[in-house]
Amino acid sequence: MQVTVFDIDVELDESITDAEPTSIRNQIAAYERGERSTFDVEIRFPEGLTGAVMRCMRQIPYGETRTYGEIATELQTAPLAVGQACGRNPVPILVPCHRIVGTESLGGFSAGGERGETLKHRLLALERADAVTDGVQATLDDITTARNQPKSEK
Repeated sequence: MQVTVFDIDVELDESITDAEPTSIRNQIAAYERGERSTFDVEIRFPEGLTGAVMRCMRQIPYGETRTYGEIATELQTAPLAVGQACGRNPVPILVPCHRIVGTESLGGFSAGGERGETLKHRLLALERADAVTDGVQATLDDITTARNQPKSEK
């Protein structure tokens, strides 16, 4: 099925969920408006590394990011393998592969075709605008810095 986010078409493989297309579209529209930060959609994860990476992606909270290297360390694999698994994510947005970034760049984003990187930037900006730290809007740098601090300092 096809959905549109920020005027960019994104293809979702509806075969791995039992959710109705109308429900998925409505939830994504609410997310795009900043009215929703999670999705009530059950996903049947594929086997292997792609499924493992998708499970990790689904655990990244709204407004936060992880690097390809962090996920690779968690799964005992290579960052490149994580990036490739992200590219095979059949339900981007619902399983937020946009929250996985490079250490020195946003990294790639297969959803949205030629406009994928623009879409990734806009999704992260949307979530950044809604992320609040001590009552003040946080920047992506603030989120990244907070994420990297030891838990005792948070």
